[in-house]
Amino acid sequence: MIVLRKSSDRGHADHGWLQSDHTFSFADYYDPREMGWGPLRVINEDRVQPGKGFGTHGHRDMEIISYVLSGQLQHKDSMGNGTVIRPGDVQRMSAGTGVQHSEFNPSPTAPVHFLQIWIQPDALGIAPGYEEKHFAPEDKRGRLRLVASRDGREGSVTIHQDADLFASLLSPQERVSHRLAAGRLAYLHLVKGAVRVNGIALKTGDAAKIEAEESLDITADEDSELLLFDLR
Repeated sequence: MIVLRKSSDRGHADHGWLQSDHTFSFADYYDPREMGWGPLRVINEDRVQPGKGFGTHGHRDMEIISYVLSGQLQHKDSMGNGTVIRPGDVQRMSAGTGVQHSEFNPSPTAPVHFLQIWIQPDALGIAPGYEEKHFAPEDKRGRLRLVASRDGREGSVTIHQDADLFASLLSPQERVSHRLAAGRLAYLHLVKGAVRVNGIALKTGDAAKIEAEESLDITADEDSELLLFDLR
């Protein structure tokens, strides 16, 4: 079964310096039907104006993944990490027992556009942790490239949950497929473009909730970028 989640149905927050689209209930947006999908709890698509950002704030017991689409995002945290992430970078922060961090657009002229993803960990109270890796466009072109996983295989970042996150860049009419083990869920978020997943059409910002499917056949109708979650 595949259920389409239209981009236009997402929650939206306009803070002037921040435009944010919420796939699942978050902050002032609440929909009891959209509280997550398996352990996947948050996908926020954020656009932050130049010189603006999120001041220091805290998190606990959450795996937080940042995926930059354009621009640059400066990160600082209470573990001593300080970095600027750019398109192709995948950043994982395990909040665990508690961490403070800030996120800021260091550019004086260009906005930053990124996805922030929260995945509930399979254990509470773990030690906070941080990891960052770069995946070049050619690594994702025409394939599902594993970028986050429980065991860090294939050079992916490691998360504390039985979940795999794949990223893909597809040209028109290019096709990728993925098999789902029995009892697994999947979630496809289309970053940009137009694709069909098992014949169901998605456009930029759309997503698909997937369960009880043995395999996924994804075909691009135009240049596309997507994230695919394989979840317990």
